[in-house]
Amino acid sequence: MKRSWVKCGLLILWVQDSSGKDVNLGLYKGKVLLVVNVASQWGLANTNYTELSEIYSKYKDQGFDILAFPCNQFAEQEPGTNEDIVQFACSRFKAEFPIFDKVDVNGANTAPVYKFLKNEKGGFLWDGIKWNFTKFLVDQNGHVVERFAPTTSPRKIEKKIKKLLNIS
Repeated sequence: MKRSWVKCGLLILWVQDSSGKDVNLGLYKGKVLLVVNVASQWGLANTNYTELSEIYSKYKDQGFDILAFPCNQFAEQEPGTNEDIVQFACSRFKAEFPIFDKVDVNGANTAPVYKFLKNEKGGFLWDGIKWNFTKFLVDQNGHVVERFAPTTSPRKIEKKIKKLLNIS
């Protein structure tokens, strides 16, 4: 029997955390999510990680979470191990949001979570992820609300996050 991801949303999927443990994304039901493919060696990593950490700190107690998926598919800008990636994000940017296992976001080995995201909100001219820090805003029921380019500042998404959280 074929599952309909669109009807069930993101929350039916399983992923692995940075230590290789299986995680059911259903744990995030009821939360607004920002799903991001991250890379520590990209020029905009400092800005993105800083702003993601700020937004997470601001709204984490109000039903918001960030799900970070490291990806090394773009100019090998995330070459480290999962442990290296978590250490980098946590020590340098005080990132407290979940950082998952390194994944492919394009190609034959695309992680199911990214197959779903791209299916829900394709990109301009092409559905593939174009670079690191592509962001997907997901509602409390696991449905993708909007997709943002890598160059979109997380701060520019804040109003949309607040709206989904019903915060004025």
